[in-house]
Amino acid sequence: MSIPLTSARWTHVALPCDDVDKTIEFYTSMIPLTVVARFRVDDGETVWLANDPRFQTPFVLVLVSFDEDKGHEQGLLKPFAHIGIEVPSRADVDAFAELARTAGYLHWEPRQMPDPIGYICALRDPDGNVVEIAYGQRVFDTVSAQLAQS
Repeated sequence: MSIPLTSARWTHVALPCDDVDKTIEFYTSMIPLTVVARFRVDDGETVWLANDPRFQTPFVLVLVSFDEDKGHEQGLLKPFAHIGIEVPSRADVDAFAELARTAGYLHWEPRQMPDPIGYICALRDPDGNVVEIAYGQRVFDTVSAQLAQS
């Protein structure tokens, strides 16, 4: 289903990465994203990852690996800048943390933060970028409710 573009629309965040395959593995095994497109351009490779395609409001994480930057640190989102992922339960936060801890990707241990932050942990991708996993933050619900009122 295509939603007509009638005004500017938030669509993606693009992050450089050193090893595309290693970074894809992180985002598809540690975070519930799937590869929706992968293509080669003149000077590198681009991959589009998104949440489950059943969602009506897709948001895409674009990974870009430039040939000239191979072997150099690429991370941009650190130590606090991050990508936020909302999950349905505290147990999900704990499960993400355990999976990341075991794989060596845990950045922040799970912790309860004051409202509206909620219960969170964070993972660190292969390039050092931070991904926050949150329960109770209600970002999507809050924005949806505000849009419904306008």
